[in-house]
Amino acid sequence: MTGREARGDAELKKELDATLHARRELGDEYESALVDSFLEKVEQRLDGAVDRRVRRQLAEQQMVVARGSRSPQSTDSWGERFGFGIVSLVLAIPLSAIGGGVAHLPGLLVAWGGIVGVNVVQAARLSPHFFGRRKDRPESDWED
Repeated sequence: MTGREARGDAELKKELDATLHARRELGDEYESALVDSFLEKVEQRLDGAVDRRVRRQLAEQQMVVARGSRSPQSTDSWGERFGFGIVSLVLAIPLSAIGGGVAHLPGLLVAWGGIVGVNVVQAARLSPHFFGRRKDRPESDWED
């Protein structure tokens, strides 16, 4: 918790205490007005916190763009690739059983073609250079 949040929480607690004290003094007829006033202050506090977070995230994104680098929350992490591969292999078991049981070898080939296709698309999405040629190598072995 930051200092600003702690101060805001202390202020909000004081506001709640003051609202409850005023309710005791003024009685039930002012209860809805007091509650509305307190909720308005809570809403303003939340709006301020959301605004600060949005501004901070926008500033971080602008810094990433200005540096020309990728976001640290990029989707091409090793864990995501590994997890996607594991999930596709786990799902391959029932798909193979269904495809092989219903249509025998052609069904099995279609099921595995789909599994391979989904993994190729995922690999191409995460690594745009997956299908491209490397720039540091000549176009053919015959060129120097």
